[in-house]
Amino acid sequence: MSIASENEPLEQLQSILVGSENAVEFLSGLSGLAAAAVSEIAGDAVECAVTLKVRRKPTTAAGSSQRAVELDRLEQEVGDGPCIKALRDMSPVIIDDVSTDTRWPELNRKFGGAGIRSSLGVPLEISGEARAALNFFATKPGVFTPEVYEKALGFAAAAHSTLHLSVRINTAQNRAEDLEAALESRTAINLACGVIMAQNRCSQAEAMDILTKVSSNRNRKLRDVATELIEQLQGGSIKTHFDS
Repeated sequence: MSIASENEPLEQLQSILVGSENAVEFLSGLSGLAAAAVSEIAGDAVECAVTLKVRRKPTTAAGSSQRAVELDRLEQEVGDGPCIKALRDMSPVIIDDVSTDTRWPELNRKFGGAGIRSSLGVPLEISGEARAALNFFATKPGVFTPEVYEKALGFAAAAHSTLHLSVRINTAQNRAEDLEAALESRTAINLACGVIMAQNRCSQAEAMDILTKVSSNRNRKLRDVATELIEQLQGGSIKTHFDS
């Protein structure tokens, strides 16, 4: 395999990351690429879902298709299976044939009923307590041969760094949004205090005390009380300098 072909999955993932508006969109693209890459080697239409685990129980995050999402949710309903075990042990897990595998009889029945005969869970450690796994599904038994298995692991290795970057970007965006919300809240409160100071000829501390008591008496957030006061004064909704 050439260096160019080895780097291709990583380059494709990075392109998806750059073009995605949010984490879910990126994970949908990631699962689609994973399904296509493994299907090419497997000779079967393999589907893929992404399972995320952040502190609490695993949850289906995205899939290469709606069917892949529904298949992954079957495992979530049962509460165990190759993908969940892969997440738990941080080691790949295969169901070679649902008709002969004895580890998860309920899940195997559900998979068989949905036309799935084999499955593969490949874990991805993102950062800290966050983990993810690629959950592959095939309609034939014995699809995940050593060659297909290595392809899936190779894709997972390429996805690891990009997924880690996606989580960091999403976390940074959330922090930025939280900061912006805090600044907007502070602005509304300061404006309301200014109105109270002018109306009551009092100090800023006294105005803040008045606003806090109103907030407590009405059992409402301080920012909401402040915003309502300003809106009543100007006869419409307020617009801070943080709004676009």
